[in-house]
Amino acid sequence: MGQASSQAAGAEHSAAKPIGMLVAAVGVVYGDIGTSPLYTLKEVFSGGYGVPVNHDGVLGILALIFWSLIWVVSIKYMLFVLRADNQGEGGIMALTALARRAASGHPKLRTLLVVCGLIGAALFYGDSMITPAISVLSAIEGLGLAFEGIDHWVVPLSLIVLVALFLIQSHGTARIGILFGPIMVTWFVVLGALGVYGIMQHPEVLQAMNPVWGVRFFVVHPGMGVAILGAVVLALTGAEALYADMGHFGRKPIARAWFILVLPALVLNYFGQGALLLGDPEAARNPFYLLAPSWALIPLVGLSTLATVIASQAVISGAFSLTRQAIQLGYIPRMHIRHTSSAEQGQIYIGAVNWALMVGVILLVLGFESSGALASAYGVAVTGTMLMTTILVSAVMLLLWKWPPVLAVPLSIGFLLVDGLYFAANVPKIVQGGAFPVIAGIVLFVLMTTWKRGKQLLVERMDEGGLPLPIFISSIAVQPPHRVQGTAVFLTARPDAVPHALLHNLLHNQVLHEQVVLLTVVYEDIPRVPPTRRFEVDSYGEGFFRVILHFGFIDEPDVPQALKLCHLDDLDFSPMRTTYFLSRETVIASKLEGMARWREGLFAFMLKNANGNLRFFNLPLNRVIELGTQVEM
Repeated sequence: MGQASSQAAGAEHSAAKPIGMLVAAVGVVYGDIGTSPLYTLKEVFSGGYGVPVNHDGVLGILALIFWSLIWVVSIKYMLFVLRADNQGEGGIMALTALARRAASGHPKLRTLLVVCGLIGAALFYGDSMITPAISVLSAIEGLGLAFEGIDHWVVPLSLIVLVALFLIQSHGTARIGILFGPIMVTWFVVLGALGVYGIMQHPEVLQAMNPVWGVRFFVVHPGMGVAILGAVVLALTGAEALYADMGHFGRKPIARAWFILVLPALVLNYFGQGALLLGDPEAARNPFYLLAPSWALIPLVGLSTLATVIASQAVISGAFSLTRQAIQLGYIPRMHIRHTSSAEQGQIYIGAVNWALMVGVILLVLGFESSGALASAYGVAVTGTMLMTTILVSAVMLLLWKWPPVLAVPLSIGFLLVDGLYFAANVPKIVQGGAFPVIAGIVLFVLMTTWKRGKQLLVERMDEGGLPLPIFISSIAVQPPHRVQGTAVFLTARPDAVPHALLHNLLHNQVLHEQVVLLTVVYEDIPRVPPTRRFEVDSYGEGFFRVILHFGFIDEPDVPQALKLCHLDDLDFSPMRTTYFLSRETVIASKLEGMARWREGLFAFMLKNANGNLRFFNLPLNRVIELGTQVEM
């Protein structure tokens, strides 16, 4: 799910070039949901659910897909979720920050909402592995229909495409990204054209727009009704991308693209595939490709492969963006973030995430070997994230927007009921192969909560032996040490206590700089902090200053650049006169009250391997002194 940029910029571009923004939104936002027709009906009718490929069965399934697209995407996401923007930014972590702010007066509810957000974020990473695997596999499988006897090449070819996709991530996608929009527009036009071609053969398929057919399917097949939602939900995969990419394009271009192009193309294609099944039930083995004329099969496979690569790219980029937000909100250890574009702030690359996703995708392709088998694992992560989003949005509607309960409560219940049904339908998939994204989600949830709690405990342990700053400054005034020229910047989590690095430096070197700055970096629950609110400066006398820098969760925490905004006569942050002092803590697991021993050991390992403050805050390599200390937890 694409890269983040300012909403203001998005709005400006939208006003200047609405068609261009619409095309760009189609290329980045709708790749995932746009490639769902490749495998949705195939899984419904060939996935072992026992759905009859007859008139009532086909129309019942089409009605469920059609009204799911209307209720979940058109109504829930377009009309309500996209309104829950955090200063123009969307996505599960941005929404979590918004909900956390909304429930600030209710500590227990605030904790519950944060847990929901972390669950949704953890499950998203599982989705980030399955989406590229199932999309590319389903596209390459079309070659088996064009050329007999090459089915055994589907997995190797899929792996080649996927590995190549991950290998190019470090180079960025700015150059080829300009092609995403036109290719995806072509894809949706082809989807619609194929759908019209199929509908013309059996126009009666349009009766499925009547929701009665969906209700009748549940009545006639009560046991199968809920279970089949586990396959129908495949038509909704990627709905979360609509919200996550709002910061890049704004709500209006995304909504316009959906209603003008994407929704009509999807509906036409699903109905076209349904019409094909009415005339030829045997086509259930791959209704998407069999809908096309034989002469168009090879070009369609090529276009499908491009579309699935673009869909995969969007999910990978989304994982990078989500990771950066989680890092700066304090839920994930710091990692090295590389910018791959000088023009787009959101074009980033995180190597650890990229290689972890690649390994996961390769294991999924090798383990499941076909899109049909993989579809049995798909849906748990998607529906789990959608359910968490609904819970968070409901809290925002009631607590932050202050909507009347008579409006917000029925809406929330309706959204929760549908999302709950979809999630319940996918729970059995956990024992059918769906355990992979669930296990990945559980592991990531444990890592995120361990890191957050561990950092809190670390600050508490450091404070136990901390020296209050006023007492320290008073002692300096009574017995002044030797002062040297320049400015010393000590990074500390607590601005009211003396940093351990400062005490160690004074103890071992017996000197203090003329200006001593206690620097604290604070991340707000908003995407960006304007330069006018970037810093706070207080003078304590005796050459001591407290500086607090404020950043949003997608801001670049460039400390030297931010300090240049601190215009005070007494402070000089000239590069050659400023030295940065960092504290490197080594955690030792102990019997002290805190976390379980295994979590303390896990936190110690994560802390040891986390990216340090030096790179994360873009500090100059030759102006940093790092001092270590041991902390028992």
